[in-house]
Amino acid sequence: MCNDASQEWEIRCDLAAAYRLIAHFGMDHLIFTHLSARLPGKERRFLLNPYGMMFDEITASSLVVVDPDGHTIQPEEESKISSAGFTIHSAVHMNRDDVQCVMHTHTLAGMAVAAQEQGLLPLNQMSMAFYGSIAYHDYEGLALNLEERERLVSDLSDKDAMILKHHGLLTVGRTVSESFLNMYLLEQSCRIQITATQGGQEIALPSDDIVAHTAAQFKQNQYNRSPRPWAALKRRLDRISPDYAT
Repeated sequence: MCNDASQEWEIRCDLAAAYRLIAHFGMDHLIFTHLSARLPGKERRFLLNPYGMMFDEITASSLVVVDPDGHTIQPEEESKISSAGFTIHSAVHMNRDDVQCVMHTHTLAGMAVAAQEQGLLPLNQMSMAFYGSIAYHDYEGLALNLEERERLVSDLSDKDAMILKHHGLLTVGRTVSESFLNMYLLEQSCRIQITATQGGQEIALPSDDIVAHTAAQFKQNQYNRSPRPWAALKRRLDRISPDYAT
């Protein structure tokens, strides 16, 4: 059985890998947005990126440990974390015992869909995976008000994906891998929607029965919990960006 120290290093490596992969697939936003992962133990501590580093610079050892009150474990690192990042991530980590990892992005496609009245449409089998299981949270300004946390987790409820209106995307997972695969699928769904609708042409939607059937297939298949995609993605990183695990 792994001890807490070895478990923490494994989580650090996986989260650093996720940062590199978010950058690799064009889902980062300069030094902004954030990914977090809860550490083992009862203290509900979690890892967050040091504010000011690009996602393709993040390493396992550079991640900052934060407590539920927004304080870093090392006082000298207090200025290194994003206040908005803490608001969003602490909300989920304090209220969802089933969640280890939270990811939040500001992608062009994600923000565009977040501005559309109808939300995410079931235009493709990727987006059908979220049928009936995606949450929405109304925009309240920059996420600096800790009181927003209660409304954010209420809107998220037990779902694993959420569109923050006029803001961006958020996914959670029981592992870093699961949260990343949720985000990748949600991002691709948004890219498909913007591409399909940008010319103003009429779009075709499948029947509700087919959409529900496809969503059930995704749930049964548990695509986002298979170890194979994550193992393949980390092999890619080992080839092109191996220092993530340092």
